[in-house]
Amino acid sequence: MDRTLSPVSRRYFVRTAGALGAGLVLGCGDDPTRLVSPGPDLAKGGEKGKPGGNGGGGTRNALKIPTVVDPRTGSLTVSPASLDVGGRNATVWAYNGQFPGPTLVVQAGGENNLRLINGLQQETITHWHGMLVDDLNDGHPRHAIAPGEWFDYSFTVNQRATMNWYHPHPHTLTGEQVAMGLAGAFIIRDKEEAGLDIPVGPPHEVPLIIRDASFDRNGDMEYKPRSGGFEGDTFLVNGTLEPKLSVDAAVYRFRILNGSNARIYRLALSTGDDFHLIGNDGGLLASRVDVAEITLAPAERVDVLVDLTRRPSQSVMLRDLDTGWDLLELEVNDTRVDGSIPTGLSTLAPLTDPGPQPAREFSFDGMSKINGKVYDMADPGFTVQKGVTERWRFTTRGNAPHPVHVHGAYFQVASRVGGRGELFPWEYGWKDTVLLEDGETVDVLIRFDHSAVSGLYLMHCHKLEHEDMGMMTNFTVE
Repeated sequence: MDRTLSPVSRRYFVRTAGALGAGLVLGCGDDPTRLVSPGPDLAKGGEKGKPGGNGGGGTRNALKIPTVVDPRTGSLTVSPASLDVGGRNATVWAYNGQFPGPTLVVQAGGENNLRLINGLQQETITHWHGMLVDDLNDGHPRHAIAPGEWFDYSFTVNQRATMNWYHPHPHTLTGEQVAMGLAGAFIIRDKEEAGLDIPVGPPHEVPLIIRDASFDRNGDMEYKPRSGGFEGDTFLVNGTLEPKLSVDAAVYRFRILNGSNARIYRLALSTGDDFHLIGNDGGLLASRVDVAEITLAPAERVDVLVDLTRRPSQSVMLRDLDTGWDLLELEVNDTRVDGSIPTGLSTLAPLTDPGPQPAREFSFDGMSKINGKVYDMADPGFTVQKGVTERWRFTTRGNAPHPVHVHGAYFQVASRVGGRGELFPWEYGWKDTVLLEDGETVDVLIRFDHSAVSGLYLMHCHKLEHEDMGMMTNFTVE
């Protein structure tokens, strides 16, 4: 396949034998109404006998906090590495020798000029999930580079504050590369966020990349794909087995990403306390919403405040209610730090419903097709006119859940009919991924109006094994 495509894109491909190193520490009045009821027996600990229990014993490991990298210059090298995953080493695939990869932090208006260097034995490319960029910088699989090659990214970060992430996107290989360890957070700051009384930076803002994993007999990361989606038999948070974080009796801000290939989490606190939900995929919500549990599909993010001021000298678990896994122990000390939990957050303008204009309909069929077609990289797909609000309708013909992700724009979830039959607080505001369960029809309003967005983009199921088997389509913004 000719990857040169055009004189413009040829400059992105340069063979190299070198690699540059680069080194997160990130730099409340309650409404008692809960919009979601807590699950049963919240006060009980997770059972080690449940699927994925990390094995007996109560020893926990200090949570890893990825280092921060300024994306204005430098590189990201993808390669195998032997790294500490919590009390022992494991061979994983890593960005810059870190698992998860370094956290990129940039102010709105800043630049990303990183060079991706491929130290794997298979082709790769990195997608900036949630970033609004031109198609040459989006990480489309047609731009995948061979072992030993590099790819230069160059774009201005011109969007509101949020936590996005980066991960590989080569066709048929995305599931393996993400499962083996390749992912990292990309945090955008702006003036609106800075004007709120919420934690920004260490120690009270903490990114959490939650995922499952499997290890082989040698203790190394192992990928066992299934057509229904890879689900590991244990869990990791920030690449740490059985993690623990020592915290003050303070208000903490947790930026949570579901970095799993296929597993959906139902998050809650062991105390039954609420999460104070302030943001999701596309940044801040209009106002805070208090919820006792949050369902998080692969690629979805939430921004939550957790009030630990009433929990000095206690242990609080971040729990997955479906597996019983205690994902993270918050070991609260007796140092009290004053904090607040704001109610009003941001002004969000709703997209105007296009009215009688027919919706674009997308059926996610089985495990490998959209509208009856398996992905063809050479097919330009459908065309979207820039600046026009459209209604997109997602349905499924079996084998859900399908977390539907759209490149190049955020959307607003308008309705869910059938199945769960409602919208949830973590689906308010701006989203780039929405969960489609069996029996559901989900409508979203979407408009591609960012100045940088133009060209060829993707929509796909973010259950990565479905994506790799062809549940993906190109579309063109013009």
